[in-house]
Amino acid sequence: MSHVPHDLAEEFPGQAARIHALRLANGRFAGLVERYHEVNRALHRMEARIEPVSEETERVSRQERLRLKDEIARALAAEAA
Repeated sequence: MSHVPHDLAEEFPGQAARIHALRLANGRFAGLVERYHEVNRALHRMEARIEPVSEETERVSRQERLRLKDEIARALAAEAA
């Protein structure tokens, strides 16, 4: 399998164990992470032109990925507090 940019381990270096633990403990967080992975994989295929789409679709997907990443970051910060 090829490397998919923007993997959560890259986006949140050193926090893979926390992400995993929170995923197991919190169903809402697990859903956010799963949706992030789905959007990220789809966006990677779009950017690689494996699944060509309109520029608007690509833009909307990037915005959704960023929104999900922000929600994940907030959840990690709240868990650490």
